[in-house]
Amino acid sequence: MSKTRTPAIDGWFKDGPNPALIGTQCTSCHSIFFPPERTFCRNPACMNDEFSDKELSRSGKLWSYTTNNYQPPAPFVSPKEEYEPFAVAAVELADEKMIVLGQVPAHIPVEQLEAGMEMELVVDTLFEDDDNEYVVWKWRPV
Repeated sequence: MSKTRTPAIDGWFKDGPNPALIGTQCTSCHSIFFPPERTFCRNPACMNDEFSDKELSRSGKLWSYTTNNYQPPAPFVSPKEEYEPFAVAAVELADEKMIVLGQVPAHIPVEQLEAGMEMELVVDTLFEDDDNEYVVWKWRPV
């Protein structure tokens, strides 16, 4: 039986051949936000509460990175019974110039990462249960 590919966080990214982060843009001041904003503009000079969805850059430069050596607290679900450390990347999006965090796929060791290198967005498995493969955005070197 095949598992259903399910976003781990609904509405923050799209899957498929051209995955993308989904941000929002204020219809008044045009500020861009990720995660998506639906309540009020985070720009302190703007009082708007209307937004449009915006696909964000699929690439950028690695701004910083680290290894997550400890198991995060709930609601984190380890993909394996025994926790395995994983790399986390902070990527400056090519067009928006905002920093977005994300995991690095497990097969890419932190030793292959270098600040300033080009990264691209991919959608990869976060964890699985009996029925679903839960997916999330991750960053990998180009």
